[in-house]
Amino acid sequence: GGSSGIGAAAALELARCGARVILATRSARRGEAAASRIRRETGNNEVHFMHLDLASLRSVRAFASAFLRQEPQLHLLINNAGVSAGGTTEDGFSLPFQVNHLGHFLLTQLLLERLRSCAPSRVVIVASSAHCAGRLRLESLGRPPSGLFSTFQDYCDSKLANVLHARELATREQGTQVTCYAVHPGFVNTSLFRHAPLWLKPLLLPLAWLLFLDASEGAQVVLDCATQDGLEPLSGRYFTDCGPQLPWPAGRNDRLAQALWEGSERLVGLGPA
Repeated sequence: GGSSGIGAAAALELARCGARVILATRSARRGEAAASRIRRETGNNEVHFMHLDLASLRSVRAFASAFLRQEPQLHLLINNAGVSAGGTTEDGFSLPFQVNHLGHFLLTQLLLERLRSCAPSRVVIVASSAHCAGRLRLESLGRPPSGLFSTFQDYCDSKLANVLHARELATREQGTQVTCYAVHPGFVNTSLFRHAPLWLKPLLLPLAWLLFLDASEGAQVVLDCATQDGLEPLSGRYFTDCGPQLPWPAGRNDRLAQALWEGSERLVGLGPA
């Protein structure tokens, strides 16, 4: 998710620090353009595009395979891509739940051994305060909820999954020097709002321009969790621009986090059917 918004802003700052940066994005046109712009602005030629469509588990596996073949080092994985639109993926899951959670979950699992071998390393998962309205139904995981506001509920469910993913990953990676952080970047004016319903856009877009953070401001807490020294004891925690915060109660439910992990493994083909 590095071609625009928070992802592009974070990639720009990491490149300024001299990092080798891979922009994993769905659109080759936007990804190549973003990589070219970052190389030009930073003078860092180690910024490259690779194709990744999180709405396709086949694409996630192809990306991971290509990345592991050509990149011997991986010290930081930022799971930033997100959508708020409704719909169904080629794998039969709801679009926001797969893009925002399942695709990132599979990607992280496929790259986890490389993260371990390059430790100390970090995973940063861009979540949202919208997790407060999440209601995970384990018996229908991956299927869109019903109701008038099903798309919004689906988005909130995926953001709760992000918070719980970070929590359970941190638990499972204790002792490996792979740490993980869930991040609420604030209310940021990004292209996420292009998916808002037509009736809502006249209200939402002026509000976004007037009151919301710009992408570089929203990227700051992501960058803090990616680079700040001494965060290792806080692995699994939920961060905002005020530092580590308690997520809403569902985001602190360890039994739900474990059940989500096991359900996600099954859905992406890493566990028993």
